[in-house]
Amino acid sequence: MTVTYFKRYRMEVRLDARPAVVCDLADGFVLLPWESNLSNRHAQAKFESFRYELDAHVFPCLAELDGCRKLMRDISNRADFVPEATWLACRKNDFEKELAPIGTIQGLLSSSGAVGAIQNIGVVPEFRDLGIGRILLSNALSGFQQIGCKYANLEVTVQNSAAIRLYEKFGFRRVETLFKMCEVQYA
Repeated sequence: MTVTYFKRYRMEVRLDARPAVVCDLADGFVLLPWESNLSNRHAQAKFESFRYELDAHVFPCLAELDGCRKLMRDISNRADFVPEATWLACRKNDFEKELAPIGTIQGLLSSSGAVGAIQNIGVVPEFRDLGIGRILLSNALSGFQQIGCKYANLEVTVQNSAAIRLYEKFGFRRVETLFKMCEVQYA
């Protein structure tokens, strides 16, 4: 095991000043609002999104399906959970009745009640660059606005440049640099 420090940014956006971002969901996809019976599908999307990514080293629970299920239970059972900012993106399949989960985002509320905190936005790799992340983020931010939040924030690993570009398009700005210490086992 090697101790490694991962550099992360905390980014924030003022919700009343955020730029309009056009977000149309492509044909063949559907966006579902939070329902508790979707928790396992959120976990599946989270697992498929993160298991081979750097964030699975930063947050080891993301590397295992059971870890993602526990994380979803923990998030959704918190008193500060924001269902309005929690969404699931799914792919429609003409051959099966089940919708395949391909993206997820969750929201929490700060102790002050004025700041929404985005948790674990993830899109399954083969569905990236189709606007799924944009629509998840847009809906989460709208959910925070609905409940009266003035700001929203999130954390992102610095190496995730595609995510940082997306957040900047929504008006997010870096407000803090953090270092997360992790024990990493290299093969």
